[in-house]
Amino acid sequence: MTTVLIADDQPMQRFGFRMLLESQDDMTVVGEAANGTEAVRLTAEHRPDVVLMDIRMPGLDGIEATRRIVAAGARTRVLIVTTFDLDEYAYAGLRAGASGFLVKDALPEELLSGIRAVASGDAVVAPSLTRRLLDTYVRYLPQEPDAGAAAPEDPRITALTEREREILTVIGQGWTNTEIAERLHLAESTVKTHISRILSKTGARDRVQAVILAYDAQLVTPA
Repeated sequence: MTTVLIADDQPMQRFGFRMLLESQDDMTVVGEAANGTEAVRLTAEHRPDVVLMDIRMPGLDGIEATRRIVAAGARTRVLIVTTFDLDEYAYAGLRAGASGFLVKDALPEELLSGIRAVASGDAVVAPSLTRRLLDTYVRYLPQEPDAGAAAPEDPRITALTEREREILTVIGQGWTNTEIAERLHLAESTVKTHISRILSKTGARDRVQAVILAYDAQLVTPA
């Protein structure tokens, strides 16, 4: 059973989410929060598998609430669901540690599959945002060092084998497991094993955080 906490300042929105989730045999709602402060408190109290997190809420917003939930070190994962289909919100939420980002006009089955994916340790981003995020990410990266001053390599990258580094790079380029397997001539099960090891060695919570690492370490640059 996947336990879910709903964080949204709109009562009707919370009601709609609850009705949808509790119609599923494998999901149950353990609480509702009307703002970020409540979301952090209730997450600590109930330790849900997934928090459905709105961004714009009174007081503590969803981005900061996500950051605090992730910093607490709990196993809870955050799926941001918002009306604001903007790259800046997606970027901020994922950088704060969210495992996924969907807009509220997503189909019910997309929301449900997103919750299941996040609960299982995978990550999900609204399809309309994925490519834009990759292409515009460079706008948010720190300024490059002066010419001639080589930046030290990220220790999380040096811990990887050559093959793991190659796979992290193509994950950052947006390749799926199937594409990685076909293009690098590997079994898909082998790809999954490599990805699991990459996450473990780098401390990335999920695939989205691995993509962010690939950009931070400049293994990938936007198109």
